[in-house]
Amino acid sequence: MKLNSHTLDDFIEDVAVPTYDRTEVTAGIVHFGVGGFHRAHQAMYVDRLLQQGEASDWGICGVGVLPGDRRMKDVMDAQDCLYTLALKYSDGTWDTRVIGSIVEYLFAPDDPEAVIEKMASESVKIVSLTITEGGYNFSATTGEFDADNPAIKADLEDGAVPSTTFGLVCEALTRRKDRGLKPFTIMSCDNIEGNGHIAQSTFTAFAQLKDPALAEWLTAEGAFPNSMVDRITPVTTPEVIEGLSARYAIDDQWPVAGEPFTQWVLEDNFTLGRPPFEDVGVQVVDDVTPYELMKLRLLNASHQALAYFGYLSGYRLVHEVAQDSLFSEFLLAYMNNEATPTLQPVPGIDLDDYKRTLIERFSNPEIRDTVARLCAESSDRIPKWLLPVIRKNLETGGEIVLSTAVVASWARYAEGVDEQGQPIEIVDQLADSLIPIAKKQHDDPTAFIANRAVFGDLIDNERFVAEYTKQLDSLHSNGARATLQALRA
Repeated sequence: MKLNSHTLDDFIEDVAVPTYDRTEVTAGIVHFGVGGFHRAHQAMYVDRLLQQGEASDWGICGVGVLPGDRRMKDVMDAQDCLYTLALKYSDGTWDTRVIGSIVEYLFAPDDPEAVIEKMASESVKIVSLTITEGGYNFSATTGEFDADNPAIKADLEDGAVPSTTFGLVCEALTRRKDRGLKPFTIMSCDNIEGNGHIAQSTFTAFAQLKDPALAEWLTAEGAFPNSMVDRITPVTTPEVIEGLSARYAIDDQWPVAGEPFTQWVLEDNFTLGRPPFEDVGVQVVDDVTPYELMKLRLLNASHQALAYFGYLSGYRLVHEVAQDSLFSEFLLAYMNNEATPTLQPVPGIDLDDYKRTLIERFSNPEIRDTVARLCAESSDRIPKWLLPVIRKNLETGGEIVLSTAVVASWARYAEGVDEQGQPIEIVDQLADSLIPIAKKQHDDPTAFIANRAVFGDLIDNERFVAEYTKQLDSLHSNGARATLQALRA
């Protein structure tokens, strides 16, 4: 049965469907980056509120900016913006529901004016973002906005029709300013430390280049709440689509599968109000920092810790790596000995329980998350998630052996050939520069970490360089598994 508004009443009882009247829901949120994570997380929380009879003026209008988003536009149009979310438990059971909180979807390349006017309208109070770590257009080492990006330069031309998220958002803000409206809140939901601060810095930098008066107004009147978001959400595979069909007779062109665990910690900082997220389990707090450090340095950095070692050892699915005691012990040792000492106290969280739960989550065989997904876009991820742990421990005299070994495993992986001599597809925006550098490592062991655009001044730290070259030599001489065994010894 095809999924759309007309077929909802015909689904079997095992699938929960929206019981609220979607025709009464208006869009108070515009969201850029309607991928799997957004649909398994923020959109799900809004759906929960709607199910409780709340937040009917906080529906979501999704926006696609990239050419690849056209397919999402086609699916959303065909399914009346409905989709299925399947939470997959480790025992094989599924908790499945249809999410209805996205009530509109706009594809910016087709009609940028519609996107701009939607955000400029008085009904929109929040513009939220899941545009990935690389979408904020700033240097990981300097933190500076990249004004030389050709797409940014094109959007800054007089009379240009905006094509980037920055151009579209700032044009909408300009119209709101001219119309005497307050700016909407810009709410980042991406895995970046201080994501609200990053959003504020980058959008304000673009505004400054476009119109200094706009930047001044945005600085004085705007809001950019920090947040910590968490739910493992793999890329939708044909198996998920087929599983929905087999279990529930649902024909959904782009469902989402995810783990049962979810967490959202959100700073209470909004210009025009917000949905009552605390009513559906969101932790609304004054300071997100302790929670985001916990998540980025324990969960996200641990994903990187298992990814490259796991791939080089022959694993292709995350749960297979996590179920191997050699890897789970390595991850726990990294979390306990190197990551945890860099954290602040986290109110209301039992860190030992949190770390044990992480291993259990990684080990869930039903999620079937791929190691390749975790290995992708490492030049965005490693500097934001793992290098801060190394830097902090270098400052305090803490341990760096395991985290440095992860960096070395990335460098070995980036050579583009596995231990059986088979090619590795390196998915990274810097792949063209990283792969040639990595291939020089046999002759120049520090070539990879000498890339200051990624590693900053770490190449100048003798302790880090000595440990890195030791681990890289072991990876070249002994292989990934033997290197981990030596670290455990």
